Amino acid sequence: MAEAGHRTRLAVLISGRGSNMEAIARAAEAPDYPARVVLVVSNRADAPGLARAAALGIPAEVVPHRAFAGREAFEAALDARLRAHDVEAVALAGFMRVLTPGFVGRWEGRMVNIHPSLLPLYPGLDTHARALAAGDREAGATVHLVTPELDSGPILAQARVPVLAGDTAETLAGRVLDAELALYPQAIADWLRPAG
Repeated sequence: MAEAGHRTRLAVLISGRGSNMEAIARAAEAPDYPARVVLVVSNRADAPGLARAAALGIPAEVVPHRAFAGREAFEAALDARLRAHDVEAVALAGFMRVLTPGFVGRWEGRMVNIHPSLLPLYPGLDTHARALAAGDREAGATVHLVTPELDSGPILAQARVPVLAGDTAETLAGRVLDAELALYPQAIADWLRPAG
């Protein structure tokens, strides 16, 4: 996606803690990483990840979805912020908004997401509880390109973790998150590095 030597201007969209955003931003501190995190945007003003971004010296902005009459108006404001920062690619990292086909289309091929299951298993919410209820022996995380259909885009990378006896949704979530923090920065680097 990027030319040799070019570092893609990456925005990270968050709604909460920002742990994956921080993992990406720290990976991007390496001079050979193919992206720079130039903007963090949250749809929630109380997202702890905004303070994490500020501590890393990354511009952090809030586009509160509740301030807009509808999804299209919210997404127009979000898109305007991305374009104002000359963003070239977008990483969703715990961004808890379903995006419209119009927004996804504008960023087609340039937007990735991380999802806490081994897609195509368990799109949507409550992935860990669903994996436990099904008796799965492993769980994990998936990095995929964003398409209009929720959690259904082409898979770029996956990480697997065992389901242990006595696991709860919370303990499993903790192990999956640990896997995500390694997986997502590497998957983004592989995605953005020029072929060859």
